[in-house]
Amino acid sequence: MNVTWVGLLAGLLTSIASLPQVVKTWRSRHVRDLSIWQPLLLSLGVALWLVYGMLIRDLPLILANITPLACNLLLTGMKIRYARNDRETTP
Repeated sequence: MNVTWVGLLAGLLTSIASLPQVVKTWRSRHVRDLSIWQPLLLSLGVALWLVYGMLIRDLPLILANITPLACNLLLTGMKIRYARNDRETTP
């Protein structure tokens, strides 16, 4: 297997890893068990990888970090927005 394919497969898997959590959170509108720190710190790390990829002009690295950045920023936003709903529905 070519080294490039290993990198592309790794990028694909890490890019889609947070999609199930995004979909579940979007559908349920419940974020009680989701820590704000996980998507927030992951967003920061992925953003830095994205900047690094841009600085060294590595297209696979850039592409592999766009989707997880968007997903984790979305999760962070949903955690903030839906946290009010969880507080209102908690007995």
